[in-house]
Amino acid sequence: MARLRAAVIGAGHMGRYHAAKLAGCAEVHLAAVADVDEARARALAAQLGCAALTDWRAALEGVAAAVIATPTACHFEMARECLARGVHVLVEKPIARTLEEADALVAAARAGRLVLQVGHVQRYDPAFRALVARMDRPLYVEAERLAGFKARGTDVDVVLDLMIHDIDLALTLARSRVAAVSAAGFRVLTRDTDIANARIEFDNGCVASLSASRVSQSPVRKLRVFQPGLYVSADLQAGKLRYVRERGGRLEETEEIHSGGDPLAEQARAFVAAALGRAPVEVPGEAGREALALALEVGRCVKARLARAGSAG
Repeated sequence: MARLRAAVIGAGHMGRYHAAKLAGCAEVHLAAVADVDEARARALAAQLGCAALTDWRAALEGVAAAVIATPTACHFEMARECLARGVHVLVEKPIARTLEEADALVAAARAGRLVLQVGHVQRYDPAFRALVARMDRPLYVEAERLAGFKARGTDVDVVLDLMIHDIDLALTLARSRVAAVSAAGFRVLTRDTDIANARIEFDNGCVASLSASRVSQSPVRKLRVFQPGLYVSADLQAGKLRYVRERGGRLEETEEIHSGGDPLAEQARAFVAAALGRAPVEVPGEAGREALALALEVGRCVKARLARAGSAG
């Protein structure tokens, strides 16, 4: 059986993981990894038994699929070139820098009948999937995502770096159009927002409160979801779910453990299945565009609040 020839563009932190997961798929032949850092590309290629290139365009020759794991500023140009060459694309989040770029990529994928998948990997978290299966009418979503400071990712603010994960999860849970957004945030160690909180109201009455920080000492990934008759608390880092219900005037609590999963590997398998025409795209460009639109609005609200505070001072 012919295998899907694929390439990975970017051999940095995420690129290394993407390349390893693709190389581990039985239906994939990893042809090349490309990175502007030749030594980094060579080291990764030697581990995985593929070609190492410094020219990302050369990596697209003869492949049917590509993963783009580069800084956000590069996403649009690289994804557009892939789609123009008839290559299926998995692009890391956020899909692009602007809605205009995102719209252009979505249109190109539709026109070419190609897969455009966005790397919102939290969708593949086994604990989140179990939680979603239990929820039918969420009324309130609360998410907290804290991380220690790392230089990578600081080409964008904390909303596009970290909060966008929970923005995508909130959109997945609410299944409704956004009605109103308010947000606050602050700079701490970089020139952009490092801590942010957003309140998002949806047309169906659901409300989401999302907090993100990239200057915290301990990592936290918690999600709480409330709906009539059920409260679910999720520790996505530990893969733990706690359900609280009311039965006969008393609270009933149950716990589940969903650890040991590999969301990135699941994402890779989903991408390969879609590229081979065996399954629909689970997180298509349209979903990435929706998450980007909301993230940009949160960022706009943060900057507007900071501007008001500055003028008042």
